[in-house]
Amino acid sequence: MTTAVRRAALLAAVLGVAAAGLATGAWHLLRSQARVARAAIGKPLGEDGYQVDRIYQRKRGNPLTLLVLGDSIAAGLGADRRRRTLGVQLAKRLAVEADRAVRLVCAAEVGAETWQLAHQLDALPDDVRPDVSVLVVGGNDVIHRIRLAESVMHLEIAVRALRARGSEVVVGTCPDLGALQPVPQPLRELGRQASRRLAFAQREVVVRNGGYAVSLAAVVGPMFVDRPDKMFAVDRFHPSGAGYRRTARAMLPSVLAAIGLRESVPAGHHPPLPPRDRTGEATASSL
Repeated sequence: MTTAVRRAALLAAVLGVAAAGLATGAWHLLRSQARVARAAIGKPLGEDGYQVDRIYQRKRGNPLTLLVLGDSIAAGLGADRRRRTLGVQLAKRLAVEADRAVRLVCAAEVGAETWQLAHQLDALPDDVRPDVSVLVVGGNDVIHRIRLAESVMHLEIAVRALRARGSEVVVGTCPDLGALQPVPQPLRELGRQASRRLAFAQREVVVRNGGYAVSLAAVVGPMFVDRPDKMFAVDRFHPSGAGYRRTARAMLPSVLAAIGLRESVPAGHHPPLPPRDRTGEATASSL
């Protein structure tokens, strides 16, 4: 072995050891920051959402059924009143736009990960046949470091199951975790990157399976960044009543389009892809 080769080998070994040391240091830093973030956020809101299941705008008659599934955002944790939760905000706005009563069924659970959507569906009463289902999930998958492929697989199963029940589907993709000010850097930036990767993958699987995807990071994310004192609840982690109001307003166009009350959707909303045959070409009925 020549002197130059020996020096190169030695340098590579030193760099490898240094990189391992940096990786270990970074890992310990992130764990420490995660503990700081958990302590800063705490659980001032508890772990239970509101009971919101009922028929809204009953006098309008002929109710549509709106099903809401997912995590604490879908459950409305952080709203100071029942009427300010995401589900109720959507139900009331849908009732006005459709001029029909809306039966709201919310099976979302605080702390839920995507794999738990199947359990939420299984627990539904037999008489629940949703016209449209709204899902918001993914944040806990990022926080608990669930593999992206696994998370997306469970979302696809849920979307397909709902479509098989005859329900239209609207998914609010994973919010931008980089907006969470209590989380220190660089952990916050890593959360932003991971949540955006998951949101993109969610969007792809939803539209491919006949659902509408709403990119929450795009349609409401900037508001949470610019006005955190108003848009976040006291834990600075979940939306406030104002945050849910803006989120419901932002998601409504896709809900209306899904049930045929609107022909197009604005930027940040992604309609279903045309039907595809097994070769990946558009079928004749979609041309």
